[in-house]
Amino acid sequence: MPPAADPASRLYAESLLAFWAEAGVDAMLLDEAVDRIEAGKFVPPPAPTRPAPTATVSPIRPIAGAGQPDVSGAVAQAQALAAQAETLDQLAALIADFEGCPLSSEGAATQAVFARGAPDAPVMVIGEGPGADEDRQGAPFVGRAGQLLDRMLGAAGLTGRVFITNTVFWRPPGNRTPTPAEQTICAPFVERAVQLVKPRMLLLVGGASAKSMLKRDEGILSLRGRWIEWRSADGSLELPAMPTLHPAFLLRQPAAKKRAWADLLTLTERLDRPERPE
Repeated sequence: MPPAADPASRLYAESLLAFWAEAGVDAMLLDEAVDRIEAGKFVPPPAPTRPAPTATVSPIRPIAGAGQPDVSGAVAQAQALAAQAETLDQLAALIADFEGCPLSSEGAATQAVFARGAPDAPVMVIGEGPGADEDRQGAPFVGRAGQLLDRMLGAAGLTGRVFITNTVFWRPPGNRTPTPAEQTICAPFVERAVQLVKPRMLLLVGGASAKSMLKRDEGILSLRGRWIEWRSADGSLELPAMPTLHPAFLLRQPAAKKRAWADLLTLTERLDRPERPE
């Protein structure tokens, strides 16, 4: 048996893999070069002949409701409910009763997780989705990653000036990344929150949040630090958005904190910039 890797090496490898996954890398090269020409000289033996089937097998069809949510129907329901909310408290109650997102029954152990922060904040922070700590406490970003986020926001002078939510409101099973379908279903509630809070700008935390909100395919390392316009579904509302690294990623890669800090400084500089006289 090969010798077991020491804990430090294993943690380093996990951290490195997490870094490349966050950057959008989905393939890797082999450690050793392969002579494809020489390998191509090998002729595999012919596959054994199989007897012809005696009956035609009908293709398997997905069972309705078995992990295949009706996204369009759920989105329409979410839009109708979100439009009814005149306050953030009403919106939170409607989200808590919403059953159109599969996560409400698959991932969440206790409750929906909507938001925390100032209801009239000039900055709206939008993350990916709640984790175990958030599921227990009913508020976003309250675990280790949330504590780091709060410290960074405080250092940037943003304490009391942010409203924090996520692209989905229930914990995905195993803390996995929310799927685009799950985010699409929850999007009307997120958009209604933006309309009620009326922030001046958005801070999009993590790749899943930035891609979902901005409808972009680039990785977060490409998107971060750039001002990109967010538009509501009907095009009636536009806000400047700053994508940045997720604090959970920063806990695994402390050297990347300087990048996230630079993003916050860029945001606060624009937020506190004196308005030009008309």
